[in-house]
Amino acid sequence: MTAKADAPTFGFGENWSRFLSLVDTDRIEKAEETLTEKLGMSSLEGKTFLDAGSGSGLFSLAARRLGARVHSFDYDRQSVTCTAELKSRYFPDDADWTVEEGSVLDENYLAALGQFDIVYSWGVLHHTGNMPLALDLIDRRVTPGGMLYIAIYNDQGGPSRRWTTVKRLYNRTPQMLRFLILVPALLRTWGITFVRDTLRGKPFQSWRNYGGTRGMSPWYDLIDWVGGYPFEVARPEEIFDYYRARGFELCALTTCAGGIGCNEFVFRQTGAS
Repeated sequence: MTAKADAPTFGFGENWSRFLSLVDTDRIEKAEETLTEKLGMSSLEGKTFLDAGSGSGLFSLAARRLGARVHSFDYDRQSVTCTAELKSRYFPDDADWTVEEGSVLDENYLAALGQFDIVYSWGVLHHTGNMPLALDLIDRRVTPGGMLYIAIYNDQGGPSRRWTTVKRLYNRTPQMLRFLILVPALLRTWGITFVRDTLRGKPFQSWRNYGGTRGMSPWYDLIDWVGGYPFEVARPEEIFDYYRARGFELCALTTCAGGIGCNEFVFRQTGAS
């Protein structure tokens, strides 16, 4: 695992605020499908759900629609605003969904929240600037027998170091010039896929179908990937070994096949260590 942050941080909330215009019934239902499939539950009725680093608020919304009592928080104030906006649209004045500002690195804040049946933190802990501490603090929020669902950037070795340089450069570059970094990154991450789809007679098919994975947007996810800094990575076995030693059992694992992106983990707290 790595941990360094010596450049301006990325405005995640600003990116999510643009994504909100794309949130519709189809994207919400895809987010719900992801939660039920990964957690192995058809419903979250009667469960408590902590969304640590809620971002757009899409998965908090999905969890609430599935019946969970939800607590959402994010360190980024604009992300908090985005989550609150989705709550206002779909669950106004709902006492079973709380949205507030907070940090996964604030031990006192987290302790005051108590424990939850499901703790969800997708693509968040590696952006804190101190992932080891974030991993340590977040698992304490899981009730005995509860579930921990996280996603952590894959450690590719040299390529990950090079992407760290790109991310630092992106955040140091004036807004109007960032396209000079985004365009090459788009070609690097999507170029082969574009060519393959075109040769199959289905140009941009993968781009159009991208939302099917988690109801997300390929363009805003690209911006999040290129700009996302602080940036830390871990090999799948590092995360597995870390949580096994802390009494967690691995229930589901989805890797990015050694490439760019996140490895997803679903653990259950067994209490054995």
